[in-house]
Amino acid sequence: MGGGSILRNGQANGSGGPKKFKNGISKHLPTRVSPKSAYQLKVTLKRSKPPIWRRILVPQNCPLDLLHLILQRAMGWTNIHLHDFYLNGEYYGDPAADNVLGFKNECEFLLSDLVSKPRQKFLYEYDFGDDWEHEIVFEKLLPLKPGMQIPLCLAGERACPPEECGGIWSYYKMLEVLKNKKHPNHRETRAWFGTDFDPEEFSLKWVNKQLAELSGSNMQKQLK
Repeated sequence: MGGGSILRNGQANGSGGPKKFKNGISKHLPTRVSPKSAYQLKVTLKRSKPPIWRRILVPQNCPLDLLHLILQRAMGWTNIHLHDFYLNGEYYGDPAADNVLGFKNECEFLLSDLVSKPRQKFLYEYDFGDDWEHEIVFEKLLPLKPGMQIPLCLAGERACPPEECGGIWSYYKMLEVLKNKKHPNHRETRAWFGTDFDPEEFSLKWVNKQLAELSGSNMQKQLK
């Protein structure tokens, strides 16, 4: 049996996080998820070139509201906007918004009930203004090794765009300004991003530190 169980806590990011991470926890499911197997998912921010992506392990029986929190931390978002999943022709989202937007309640559905075939794809959208769409591919089912903690990020490339930057095309226009020190808006744009922002940076250690807060442990064990 796998040893990793996940606390549904959604607490604020620890040291190293750029902003506080807002809570969003279901009250309709048990407070612990104890899976025997994990789904390996590849998450790619759509229209990002070169791709901004993460490869993650999540519980096979992961509720969609927990998957939302995992995706937020794996990518680097801060959970300050609405979101939805689009699977099999249906939208699933936050029950606080479903009466207005017509979502199915994500708290009532498990990933394994909706996604079962390798290479199956589905969408996750975050921030309906900036429209950050993520394509998620179910790559394979893996048995959990004893003591392995999930969720876990296995790999990834490039930094998550900052919140409130206007979407993927606006983000790339801002990066062009950053590259051009003679641009009239260079100094203002650099100040907005922060002096230490690097679009090519990706820290596996930092991502797994954020994910460890969901598992209730700072110990993450990689697959060999």
